[in-house]
Amino acid sequence: MNTKGLLDQLFKQGSELLSGNSKTSTSGSSGLGGLLSGRGGAALGGGALGLLLGSKKGRKMGGKILTYGGLAALGVVAYKAYSNYQQQQQTAASRSEPQTIDRLPAPQAEQHSHAILRAIIGAAKADGHIDDRERELIDNEIARLTTDDSLQQWFDAELRKPLDPADIAKSASTPEMAAEMYLASVLVVDEESFMERSYLTELARQLKLEPALKAELEQQARQAAA
Repeated sequence: MNTKGLLDQLFKQGSELLSGNSKTSTSGSSGLGGLLSGRGGAALGGGALGLLLGSKKGRKMGGKILTYGGLAALGVVAYKAYSNYQQQQQTAASRSEPQTIDRLPAPQAEQHSHAILRAIIGAAKADGHIDDRERELIDNEIARLTTDDSLQQWFDAELRKPLDPADIAKSASTPEMAAEMYLASVLVVDEESFMERSYLTELARQLKLEPALKAELEQQARQAAA
């Protein structure tokens, strides 16, 4: 599966939506046609990413991450957060170079992409808004973005699964991957929603994130969304 390619497409779609260049039409004021208020008041709605996020009023993947490089930019933000955390915890002699997605060869980058996309889907489901009709529309949008049948089937299976932070966290095979997954989740959720905040808390616990790293990732997420 080329998960990284699909994730890149989703980030590109989000960038176009934030910049107002999307050709995807939206209508109505709620549900599937709901408008997502993006950076600078831009309308974020429609397309696979818009359908996943529903009517969230959260950070919408972070303005800077979408505008300045998408998936690679997420890696850069995760790298900065992890580096800052290491500086707080270790001496310079014992620090290792964080292996975030922006610094990895293709096979490892694909593994990270798979984990990040699982985290995004999970965070998008945290408010319970994805019903059967929305799932069908999301599947149709994903089919437009990739011709990989196995990837389409995997994506649909992830949408259909009951939300389980413990299961999602199993995808994190490295601390950097856990950091990227949590960062992506923070950027997706509506921080004003009790359900979604609770989901983030449990995801962080299942990812075994140290409190200092969790706080650093949240701080970088706030800056990325500014």
